[in-house]
Formats: sequence, structure tokens, C-alpha cells
Amino acid sequence: MARPLSIEYAGALYHVTARGDRQEDIFLDDTDRHDFLSILEQVCTRFNWLVHAYCLMDNHYHVLIETPDSNLGKGVNPVVQRNQCVNT
Repeated sequence: MARPLSIEYAGALYHVTARGDRQEDIFLDDTDRHDFLSILEQVCTRFNWLVHAYCLMDNHYHVLIETPDSNLGKGVNPVVQRNQCVNT
């Protein structure tokens, strides 16, 4: 079943989270964490996002993002795709 569409508006705060399949690790080491943060930084720069907080665990992460330009859907894909590659 597909997730319902997110309501997007300028200045919104979003709690973005992802978890590994069957609670498997999505970060294998600190290099993986650094790569994830690098991708997140690129996306934030490209889409004018503000990250207020984040927490990276071995098998999931949480990120609190503000979107001044109402564009969460445009930028979240590169971040999520990174984790799909790890879990295949």
C-alpha cells in the first residue's frame, strides 16, 4: 500500500526517517555515515533546506528538515535512494 502524499508548504518542518529492511543496518561504518551526510548536505544546498537535527543509528535515521520553498518531495529521493542501495 502506498503512503499518502505529504502536505507540503513553505516553512514546514518534517521528521524524515528511514529504517533498514528487517531492521538490517543501513550504515555499516563511519564512512557510510559520512557519505549519507554528504548527500544530505548536497540536497540541502540544492533545495534550500535547513536541517535542525539529525540522529544516525546503525539501522535507521531521523532528520528534522525545514523546507522554506515547499519542496520536500523533490529532494527526499536522493537521500532515500542511498539507503535502498545499501539494503540490496
